Amino acid sequence: MDVRTIAAADITAAVKKLFMDCNYFIGRDILQSLETALGIEDSPVAKSVLSQIIENDQIAAREEIPLCQDTGLAVLFVEYGDKVAVDGCFEDAVQQGVREAYIDGYLRKSVVSDPVFDRVNTRDNTPAVIHTKIVSGSTIRFTAGGKGFGSENMSAIKMLTPAYGVEGVKQFILDTVRTAGPNPCPPIVVGVGIGGTFERAAQLAKKATFRAIDTHHPDARYAALEDELLTEINKTGFGPAGLGGKTTALGVNIETAPTHIAGMPVAVNICCHAARHASAEI
Repeated sequence: MDVRTIAAADITAAVKKLFMDCNYFIGRDILQSLETALGIEDSPVAKSVLSQIIENDQIAAREEIPLCQDTGLAVLFVEYGDKVAVDGCFEDAVQQGVREAYIDGYLRKSVVSDPVFDRVNTRDNTPAVIHTKIVSGSTIRFTAGGKGFGSENMSAIKMLTPAYGVEGVKQFILDTVRTAGPNPCPPIVVGVGIGGTFERAAQLAKKATFRAIDTHHPDARYAALEDELLTEINKTGFGPAGLGGKTTALGVNIETAPTHIAGMPVAVNICCHAARHASAEI
């Protein structure tokens, strides 16, 4: 197969559109889940909160304005075809797309250049976090999202050993959600990464939050675990906006990877109901 050349400008344009779209348009899976939750809630307060969230999402889409004031730190998962050559610098093209989206799209710039000492705003929401995987093919596929930190701050990782078993995994996930309480703006999406190494588990958990909540893990055992955890989380009663109700979470997504014989890392990445993500292929 011949190598296909993609212009850096095309990458910039695709990334720019993704970040504007994911900040303006809620996913159909999330909207449907919110509408379903509205139908099953008994609490007038919970119903009111869900109605306002749905109305907010509809206005954002209609007016093409942000779903939430926190438009997130830009994160991308990239599947880069091994038969692709970029005419220019791939990294620079992606960062420029993020820059243009946040400036031209009037999205809040939330990135600081140094995490501890200076904390000076970069004024264009760069740099983005880019996870790149080389795959077979002649296309580049982007899954992009703006990760808000009200929910990001509630995330956690634990290096479990195999002796903990599935019950230990469940307990850690549920403990993390209970500790988070109302802070991550429920109803939430819970992304879980199990396996790999310390950093791989966290990456898997983040990737899980980008997966549509009307899908399941391909392994039936993990799919059943997703459903079980969702049921247990919704029994906590935190409810929409933490004001009580049946809908604390809209979905639980699990991603897994092989790991070491001595380990069973588990990461939990919590995402608020403004689950900003979008995908495109060029």
